[in-house]
Amino acid sequence: MSSAEPTPPTPRFETLTVPKASDVLAAEVRERILSGEFGEGTALPPERQLVEQTGLSRATVREALRILEVERLVEIRPGRGGGAFVHRPGRESLAHTVRLVIRGQRIRLEALHETREAIEPACAALAARRRTERDLADLDAAHAELVGAGEDLPRFLRANIQWHNAVARAGDNELLIGFLGALSESIHASTDLARFLDLRIRQLTAHAHARITEAIRAGDAEAAHRRMSRHVCGFARAAAEVDGRELVDLPDSGD
Repeated sequence: MSSAEPTPPTPRFETLTVPKASDVLAAEVRERILSGEFGEGTALPPERQLVEQTGLSRATVREALRILEVERLVEIRPGRGGGAFVHRPGRESLAHTVRLVIRGQRIRLEALHETREAIEPACAALAARRRTERDLADLDAAHAELVGAGEDLPRFLRANIQWHNAVARAGDNELLIGFLGALSESIHASTDLARFLDLRIRQLTAHAHARITEAIRAGDAEAAHRRMSRHVCGFARAAAEVDGRELVDLPDSGD
């Protein structure tokens, strides 16, 4: 008697995840915006037309538009003449996202300083290679505002951020401009600056900015990188040791 033939294994399938219709519609619109098919300010079809064209429910269309609005890819304007309008992401979108990640993940201040030390000297070197007369004027204006702040600490802080952002803009790299803007604001918001920025440190900061600006104006990328590195590393060390400030000395960014 012949033995019975083995029973073939029963085919198995992995669990399938079907995306929500609103996610599918949002993904299509997102791709057409990012690819450039829908330019800045383009009005999307009215909600009723989107329902007719896609065959989806009004609730699904509204949810898709809300997703895109949260991503800042569309702007919803109410009232007559309103609707959904394309907003292509720029540096402000990057800065907003970075700030949310920093706050949401509770990124350590030490990590923020480490990141700044890694990228801001590169920004200064790029600025020395690419700066325009307008960039130099912006750096000079921010420096004059910082020097003129006197005992007005909020004015000094605004001018300080303005100067660092001007260095990034002079480097003409959109990613670095947006990223550094968010990083600088987060570092200042996380530091006890009222206790830290006494007159001596404000004077050293002003001197460092002047020396870095000199290198940028001269087109000396190596000096700009070196002086910015000394400046931001010194600031980080001083901020970390704020409770023992008598032992701290900020480098003056000289050669």
